[in-house]
Amino acid sequence: MQNVTNLVNQQFDSLLENETDLISNMANAAALLQVSLEDINWVGFYRYVPANDELILGPFQGNVACMHIKNGDGVCGTALKQKHSLRVADVHQFAGHIACDANSNSELVVPLFKDGKALGVLDIDSPSLDRFSSEDEQVLNQFADIFVKHVDLQ
Repeated sequence: MQNVTNLVNQQFDSLLENETDLISNMANAAALLQVSLEDINWVGFYRYVPANDELILGPFQGNVACMHIKNGDGVCGTALKQKHSLRVADVHQFAGHIACDANSNSELVVPLFKDGKALGVLDIDSPSLDRFSSEDEQVLNQFADIFVKHVDLQ
């Protein structure tokens, strides 16, 4: 996956050139990852809403999903609270996992921060156990960096 994703990262950077809208960029990012990654069943974003200290469902590709996740809950909320990516080989072994889709067995979540401000998380699920490698995590962290670079905080 490393070479394919590095190419996807380059395509993504070009796709977002001169575009800084958070929601538009989330939508295109989710669509690009959906068609580029193998063996996934959900990819998308949760936006951070500081007033409620929670993540709210954003643009995604896949089955319907949980709409509200408290900061610190589940894999997504934990990654946001800890401010680092979480790669979970078996979500059923993750304490506090929120089962939005019973078909998901592994997950990779990358928190999104710009200038110290939480934007949300990139969340990718797979029906396979242990789907995501450390290399996957690395290139998807780079993908998230490209995303954040193109966001205008206004």
